[in-house]
Amino acid sequence: TESKHRRRGGDLKTGSTELGSAVTGSPLTAVLPASTTGKNSIVLSSETRKELAKQAKVTKEERRAQIDERQKYLISRLADGIGLSEQQVEEAIISDDKFQLIEQFFAPSGLKKLLFFYQDVLQQKSNASLRSDGSTNSLLQKKLFITMGSTENFTGTCAFFLRTSDKVITASNVSQEVNFGVFDCINGNILQSLEFFLSQIMVPALKSQQNWGAVKEGLKNSQIQDFLYSVDKFVGTLSSSRQNIEDKIQLTKVDIDIYVSNLHNPSDYITAG
Repeated sequence: TESKHRRRGGDLKTGSTELGSAVTGSPLTAVLPASTTGKNSIVLSSETRKELAKQAKVTKEERRAQIDERQKYLISRLADGIGLSEQQVEEAIISDDKFQLIEQFFAPSGLKKLLFFYQDVLQQKSNASLRSDGSTNSLLQKKLFITMGSTENFTGTCAFFLRTSDKVITASNVSQEVNFGVFDCINGNILQSLEFFLSQIMVPALKSQQNWGAVKEGLKNSQIQDFLYSVDKFVGTLSSSRQNIEDKIQLTKVDIDIYVSNLHNPSDYITAG
């Protein structure tokens, strides 16, 4: 089965991805001597950046050479899911410092999930020079990157691959053993996205599923029916909670002086009370 918020069959924008992400280890400023002066920092940083770019290029080409039919399948699904070209996705993947997670996902009894975020991140300008204080010019740009999902804030689109067994993932079984989906954080409202994903994609898919493994009766089985009822109930609770949050009570400020000025004796206060 395959799920996707804007989903397309069994299968998770940016034109640029920073080279620096392909180089694991310390940031650029970490390789500069602490005693270096401002002027020397600028000269040295230029040399260092050239060396890092050279190392990054070598690393990327080594990773590109490792790409097989399994990675190509992931790249194809990602490109389709988030609206990038396969070349852009490939470039982002081989430049990512978490590239090794892909192989861990393919391994027998490997990672159960492989997550990609596609969202605005603060990135260094491609031609930016290092300032004397060690900082660089940065700007927000869309970027596709691999994530464990626990360190970066989710503000854009999450593309995910899920394993359905502990088998080793091969070129011949990747399309059967790996499910793919896309989850959008609509306008930063993750609850609305989750509600849409469950109510419009997952629940209909579950209710139309014919094969429930060892449960031969399928949808007629009482445990399956209880499960689907629980999912429906959860979606209803989620929807209600979201609406309560969005329609939260707003208290208006009242000019109390207008009312107090008309209170002159005890009977006025009693009436007002």
